[in-house]
Amino acid sequence: MNIASRFQTLPEAGASVQFTLDGETVTARAGTPLAAALLAHSGEASRHTTSGAGRTAFCMMGVCFDCLVEVDGTPNTQACMVSVRDGMVVKRQTGLRPLGGDDDVRV
Repeated sequence: MNIASRFQTLPEAGASVQFTLDGETVTARAGTPLAAALLAHSGEASRHTTSGAGRTAFCMMGVCFDCLVEVDGTPNTQACMVSVRDGMVVKRQTGLRPLGGDDDVRV
């Protein structure tokens, strides 16, 4: 097996989709991981810790949790594990993440 065959390659050209990031319209190629689209868009942090330190995608494979964002109202979504889709609403997260359905419990 050729090592290159283990990785999915995105087509050079393809349909574009639009999503919003904190109210700003962003255009990306369909099928692109959200974390890659966010990095390509601005390279800015996708979330901030309670101390204000910026975090963004690091591992791009769902291990580090540095790319957590809110997607369509669902917090703590790993941007590296979600593909962009048309109309997606993405918000950066700040501070501690809520656990379960209780917004008062944070870690």
